[in-house]
Amino acid sequence: MKIGWFDCFSGISGDMTLGAMVDAGLPIAKLRSELKKLQLDGYTISASKVKRCGISATKVTVRLTKKSARHRLYPDIVKMIEKSGLSDEVKKRALDIFEKLAQAESKVHGEPMEKVHFHEVGAVDSIVDIVGASIGFCELGIGEVQASAVNTGSGIVNTSHGILPVPAPATAFLLQAIPAYADGPQLELTTPTGASILKSQCVRFGPLPLMTVERIGHGAGGHDFAGRPNITRLFIGTTVAVGTAGATIEADNTGKVKVERLLELVTNIDDMNPEAIPSVFDALFEAGALDVTITPIQMKKGRPGVCFAVLCGLENSGAMEKILFEQTSTLGVRRREVQRASLPRRIKSVKTRYGAVEVKIAILPNGREKCAPEFESVRKAAVKQKVSFETVYRAALKR
Repeated sequence: MKIGWFDCFSGISGDMTLGAMVDAGLPIAKLRSELKKLQLDGYTISASKVKRCGISATKVTVRLTKKSARHRLYPDIVKMIEKSGLSDEVKKRALDIFEKLAQAESKVHGEPMEKVHFHEVGAVDSIVDIVGASIGFCELGIGEVQASAVNTGSGIVNTSHGILPVPAPATAFLLQAIPAYADGPQLELTTPTGASILKSQCVRFGPLPLMTVERIGHGAGGHDFAGRPNITRLFIGTTVAVGTAGATIEADNTGKVKVERLLELVTNIDDMNPEAIPSVFDALFEAGALDVTITPIQMKKGRPGVCFAVLCGLENSGAMEKILFEQTSTLGVRRREVQRASLPRRIKSVKTRYGAVEVKIAILPNGREKCAPEFESVRKAAVKQKVSFETVYRAALKR
């Protein structure tokens, strides 16, 4: 799967997003031809190479060719996109982004979405930026969007509603539940348009994920201050879907170690009935947990507690957190993306005097094998034959 990761160390805006996409290989001519399908006039769009703190980047500029006193409403923009000749995927992305932006403006102004005069939403350059970004995602083949923590900037900004603090109210609303910080000069580094693109399209926020980078695009912002290039970087590459074969590390040309991106969920508990813990274990494993461990810990005020650690695929994290919140007394769960290296393995059924027993066989990087009888298979045979677990275990190892 192709992934796009935005590095927002100097913020993000609509034109910075487009600049990064063009810099990464989106032809400006293709962008223009697709935007024409909107039947939107009164603007021109161009791309040029610039430098920010000595770093080469692409600046995409939308210039208005005529002024309009009319402010478009959110329903007007929805109709424009739906009636356009754009692809269904581009329409879906653009409508999702506009919906997030409209929700933010509605919340800030305390008006229903369909009745608020969205000056920022209705502006031609915002329409071009948002629809253009949606075109870029599709043309560049980006299937999954991720981003770093977002630098909002600080200070004040002049808007149609007057002088407002940075981040602007709509930006702040959009960045809820997204890791953000303020660093650098007192300028608006992240705009509502940039925040709405991230809010709508990103499935994860954090450091650069495990991926093979194929290209990097630098999108320039409108500032050129010292000490930090005002650019948004876009890394595009391939990643391995969780649950399928991962990246491999070869050793001695005989064995391969699979490397997977997984998520570790951790929570500390000191006020739960210990009799309920086994049922939580069962629920987590039934929901697809790869591993669950409990470690005794000492918590505040000298209370003994336990640390739950759950290893799972990224696609199962929501189900795991739901179980932890509903079936334990925890009020919070920590998330951490991890990489797991694992040996290729297979299950083999071996015959013993106590019946068939399943044995897990793993292949080492040097080509040698190591094996271990499966617990449940050994236990069932031991109970059935009325012998000890160790007796069946040793018998299976000899086979």
